[in-house]
Amino acid sequence: MLKSTFVPILSTFPTKPKKLPTKFPWLTIITNTYTQSPQPVHQNASLTTPPPLHQHHHPPTSAYIHLPFCRKRCHYCDFPIVALGSTNPTDNDPRISNYIELLQREIVSTRSDFDTIPPLETVFFGGGTPSLVSPRMVLSILDTLRVKFGVCEGAEISMEMDPGTFDGRKVKDLMGMGVNRVSLGVQAFQEELLKSCGRAHGVKEVYEAIEILGSCGVENWSVDLISSLPLQTPQMWEESLRLTIEARPKHVSVYDLQVEQGTKFGALYTPGEFPLPCETQSAEFYRMASRMLTDVGYRHYEISSYCEDGYECKHNYTYWKNKPFYGFGLGSASYLNGLRFSRPRKMKEYMGYVENLENGVVNYCGNNLVDAKDLAVDIVMLSLRTSRGLDLRSFAEAFGGSLVHSLCKGHRSLELHLLAEPGTC
Repeated sequence: MLKSTFVPILSTFPTKPKKLPTKFPWLTIITNTYTQSPQPVHQNASLTTPPPLHQHHHPPTSAYIHLPFCRKRCHYCDFPIVALGSTNPTDNDPRISNYIELLQREIVSTRSDFDTIPPLETVFFGGGTPSLVSPRMVLSILDTLRVKFGVCEGAEISMEMDPGTFDGRKVKDLMGMGVNRVSLGVQAFQEELLKSCGRAHGVKEVYEAIEILGSCGVENWSVDLISSLPLQTPQMWEESLRLTIEARPKHVSVYDLQVEQGTKFGALYTPGEFPLPCETQSAEFYRMASRMLTDVGYRHYEISSYCEDGYECKHNYTYWKNKPFYGFGLGSASYLNGLRFSRPRKMKEYMGYVENLENGVVNYCGNNLVDAKDLAVDIVMLSLRTSRGLDLRSFAEAFGGSLVHSLCKGHRSLELHLLAEPGTC
C-alpha cells in the first residue's frame, strides 16, 4: 500500500534554497529570529488573527488539474508526463480515458474538513499538454468539480495549449464548456531553437495556433516564452519578443531556462557554460523582455508575468498571495490547512494513492501546527515576486514589528510595498 505521509513541498513555485545566500538577507533574518524563539502557529487561532496567519486554514477557491499527456518530452522538462507519440490521440485512447477516470475518483474522494465549501473561483488545466485531451473529457472533469465543490459563474478557467494540438472546433467546444483563458506554449519563434528544445511543434504551427485563437474569439490568452536557451542570441530573443507583441496577447509569461537533473538538457549542459548563456547574458534577456513589453503597455506585475490592465492570471495570484489551493492529478501539489504536499509522480503509485484516498487511509490534515518561520519565509518570498510587494502592516501584525524592522534594516534596497503607517521601518 502507498505510504500515506506527505512531505511539505513548494513545487508550484520556486523552492526555498538549501543555503541562505547573502543576496536574500531576509531568509537569514527570519531563520535567526525563529531559531532564537520558535513560535508555531495554531490552526485554531481566533478569527482576530491577522490575514497572513489565518488564511492558511480557509477552504481553497482554486484548483489545479494536471493532465500529463504530451506528444513527446521536451529536453528541458522534468514534469511528470505521459508521452503519447507524434500523432494526436483519439477519444478512445485508454491511456487518457483511464487517467481521467482516476482523476475524477481522486476529486470525488477528497475529504473536506471545512465547515463550508465555497465554489471554485479559478481552475487551471496544466500539464503536460492539456489540449491533447478531448473537450468531452475536459467537460467530465469540470462537471466533477462542479458537483464536488461548485464553480462560480464567471470563474477563470485556464488551459495550457500547445501549437499543433487543437483546431477551431476544439477551441469553440472548450469555450462552450467554460474554458475562458488559454496559455499558449510558444517558447520561441525560431525553428532551430524549437528543434533544439525537442518541441513537437514548429513556427508554422505557432502562427496557425495564434490565428485559430483569434478566429474563435478567444480574448484572454497568454504566450509563454523561454529565455536563455542553448545558442539563443540576443537577436533571436528580441525577435521572439517582437513577434509576441505583434500577436497582441493579453498576457505574456517569460521564463528563464532552468536546467534540471534527469532531463536531456541536464545531461548535456552546465548552467552558465556555453552553449548556455552566462548569468550576465541571462540578466540582459530579462531586462530586454521587461523593457520591450512595458514600452508597449504591458504591466510587469510578477517576476515572470506581464499583462494588459485587468488580465492578470487570477489563478497564479492564489500562489503569490500564499492562499490555499487544491491540486489533482499525477504529481500535482496542494496547499491545505497550512501543509504543502504532492501526489506521487509515477502512475502506478498515483493509482495506489487514489485507492488509499478512497479507503480513507490518506490523511493530509497535518497536526494543527504551522511553523511560523516557514510561513513568514513563504509570505516574504511570494510577495516579493509581485509588483505589489509585501504588505508590511499586516506582516507586522502577524509576526511582530521587530521582525519587520530587521527586514527593512537588513535589506533596504528591496522594493517593499509599504502599506503600513509611515515610520514602520
